[in-house]
Amino acid sequence: MAVRTHWTVEHACSHRVDHDLSNRPADKRAGFARWLASKDCTDCWKAARDADTGSKEEWLAAKRTEEHQAALAWAQQFDMPQLEGPAKALDWGERSRHQLMRAAHTALVVEGTWDEADWAELEEKARAITRAGWWIDQVRHEAPHNRVEVEGLHRRPVAAWVAKLRAA
Repeated sequence: MAVRTHWTVEHACSHRVDHDLSNRPADKRAGFARWLASKDCTDCWKAARDADTGSKEEWLAAKRTEEHQAALAWAQQFDMPQLEGPAKALDWGERSRHQLMRAAHTALVVEGTWDEADWAELEEKARAITRAGWWIDQVRHEAPHNRVEVEGLHRRPVAAWVAKLRAA
């Protein structure tokens, strides 16, 4: 008996589409087809996504404002200096510094083996770097695939970034 690879799915938008599921494991195809049935078809999904650019832009602006406020509060709490650079880069630099330092603290202190003395030494090095572009470059280098959010940083990139910071 041949293993079924094509599924005709009636989507939530009531369109019927033939899907080639041969790239999925055989035991996962029926479940994926059921999941597809609960979603709009590709054409309807794209149309809804493209029509919704206004709310996406509003969401992104709100998210960036929220991240910026969190970064400023963090900088004030931990006595970080104002960043320098073009006005356009300052907000981005603040967010980048906050995200990198938060990711490093989690990886090295919370989940790692660093104690507070090690972290205090790193914080002092971070305070010495006031150029917004430096912080932006670190985010772009460590996570080029994900420039909006740096939550995807893993231990190896954080360790590499920390080595750069210590050398600076």
